[in-house]
Amino acid sequence: MPDGLDGDRVDVAASRMTGLSRSRIEELIGAGSVLLDGVPVAKSARVRAGAMLEIDLPAPRTVTVVTREVGGMRIVHDDADIVVVDKPAGVAAHPSLGWEGPSVVEHLAGAGFRISTSGAPERQGIVQRLDVGTSGLMVVAKSERAYTVLKRAFKARTVEKVYHTLVQGFPDPHEGTIEAPIGRHPNADYRMAVMAGGRHSVTHYATLEAFRAVTLLEVHLETGRTHQIRVHMQAIGHPCVGDPTYGGDPVIAARLGLERQWLHAHRLGFDHPTTGQSVEFMSEYSADLADALEIVRGW
Repeated sequence: MPDGLDGDRVDVAASRMTGLSRSRIEELIGAGSVLLDGVPVAKSARVRAGAMLEIDLPAPRTVTVVTREVGGMRIVHDDADIVVVDKPAGVAAHPSLGWEGPSVVEHLAGAGFRISTSGAPERQGIVQRLDVGTSGLMVVAKSERAYTVLKRAFKARTVEKVYHTLVQGFPDPHEGTIEAPIGRHPNADYRMAVMAGGRHSVTHYATLEAFRAVTLLEVHLETGRTHQIRVHMQAIGHPCVGDPTYGGDPVIAARLGLERQWLHAHRLGFDHPTTGQSVEFMSEYSADLADALEIVRGW
């Protein structure tokens, strides 16, 4: 172990040495595949200079990318470097093991778009992701330069990501910041949770409209963790309407005709990776979200 990593947590040190994400290192630690001087370690263990760090990497998992266009997918912007899509709910950002539904990557391939070859084969061009059940704006890199510049921008938190969400109850205060670490739920791999040792996560929210029993919020993401808005809203006792995974009341969802969380990526802004000019894109609510909002306005 290099002297410069002496005293670091093992998950941080392993991530810096291998280039793997901390979440991937955490998975390997949980599987007993990370050894320090021959002994499996916890992610919070500290490394010391001269120690032997061993990581047993499983054989690469492969996912076949097919070409299939997706109904309802709208191209908001297209140029030589980027394509911005308005993703409908029920569509993943990219193919993955266990997911048999459509994806943005497959749609773009089927529609004849050439995208960046950077990244894993099934994730080529993907610089951000939206949950399957979340609709709205995504940018995909078409050129190698765009991929590099946009990945750096998302990491540096210079991209403006604005969401609208309908949550249960009335957040108090009406606007504020949620700063709480998020990690993989210890008892359910498909869920995330606020937990000690999780990744630093910051969500800013402000009330747009308050209704009977629910509130429409505008949310600005400072960080971009998996399920961040859904986890943070549950953490403050105001889960997203239509989100039973994170505490949403199924009775309210049924009254509103919702089959997914009321969460929409409404605005996306960043410096264009080639021209450097500031660009901004907007997306209107999809039909199911707009219909639900009309119902609550009539309560």
